[in-house]
Amino acid sequence: MVAAACPALLVSAPASNQGKTLVTAALARAWRDSGLRVRGFKCGPDFLDPMILATATGHPVYNLDLAMNGEADIQARLHQAALDADVIIIEGVMGLYDGAPSSADIAERFRIPVALTVDAAGMAQTFGALVAGLYRYRPALIPAGVIGNRTGSSHHADLLRQSLPADIPWLGALPKSDNFSLPERHLGLHRADEIEDLEQRISAAAQALLASQPDGKLPLPPATDFAAPAHTPADTFRPLAGKTIAIARDAAFCFIYPANLDCLREMGAQLEFFSPLHDQALPAADALWFPGGYPEIHAATLSANAAMREALQLAWQAGIPMLAECGGMMALSEAIDSTPMFGLLPGSTSMQPRFQGLGVQFADFADGRLNAHTFHYSRMETTLPPMHSAITQRGKPGEAIYRHGSLTASYLHFYFPSNPQAAAALFTA
Repeated sequence: MVAAACPALLVSAPASNQGKTLVTAALARAWRDSGLRVRGFKCGPDFLDPMILATATGHPVYNLDLAMNGEADIQARLHQAALDADVIIIEGVMGLYDGAPSSADIAERFRIPVALTVDAAGMAQTFGALVAGLYRYRPALIPAGVIGNRTGSSHHADLLRQSLPADIPWLGALPKSDNFSLPERHLGLHRADEIEDLEQRISAAAQALLASQPDGKLPLPPATDFAAPAHTPADTFRPLAGKTIAIARDAAFCFIYPANLDCLREMGAQLEFFSPLHDQALPAADALWFPGGYPEIHAATLSANAAMREALQLAWQAGIPMLAECGGMMALSEAIDSTPMFGLLPGSTSMQPRFQGLGVQFADFADGRLNAHTFHYSRMETTLPPMHSAITQRGKPGEAIYRHGSLTASYLHFYFPSNPQAAAALFTA
């Protein structure tokens, strides 16, 4: 394969809570409404922001994280997107330089122009100084322009625009408005399907951004050349051929990387989805996967589903391989904050006032290392000894990984493409 060129933009900010997701969604929707094919990505291992961006673009949104994905995986995904799209848009994570690796590291490695969005409330001429400093901190970055977010008036937007150095383009402004703000909770933004008027909010933001352009049009970023991947997956590697994996997916279990679903299908698996909240029986399957989500919010409904509890107990007794990640592990434990759960894993969990785990970690299995991510507010208390523990990026002990009969459980969210063979073993062992 040869390199593919496509206009591309990475949207970052000075810090978290600057409005990156809203601005990225507005840009994507404005381009999509003009007839362009838009593909979106999210820096970091986040689950919630990609749901918003998928609504804006009309396509699944994949994660880009140098630690979790690895450089080769990112290269392959960007190259494929460049073959399919008219424009690629990437939402950064936290502030531009926050994290190791950071959004800036991805932008520099793949030569992707960087746009900055800045919450300009309470700010005027300092806006230009802040933006100039962010770009000049690492001169190798390609400045694509800046968006003023939460502006108070057209005059305020003019002050921001006039404060910019001549070499930094103005990409427009989004006024402060309840019409397109996005609600949040303890793990981040609300799920896209919980926001009933999300389409209207994104469209309103896109229209407001277009209205701030001198000609009412949103310019495309410059084209970026994306190199072809050095290696392509082997079509003959299909360890899950002929197997059906049943995946919990509903309001309580929604943290699923699209890349993980692709990986399972590429290894030959047939995927079936079910709702532990509402279904009374399990699909016929060779393995079960309980991903993370919000079981603590839906604990009473899960607890009341006695038929699902019995079905899961029978499946576990039959030795059907099961993987439970984070919220999935919480639901398969004995209780969440004293509310009885499905009871496959000895021990219980309790919600805490601040997060208990955060960051990319690495788990070593018989088939090699599987990359993962953790972010949770609950604590697990169990007498079950860990099978082993992951390690953090600093080489310190990380999250425990438990094995109880055919059940593998951890607070980790595994990234299957980092080691498909090790991922397949979780559903066949």
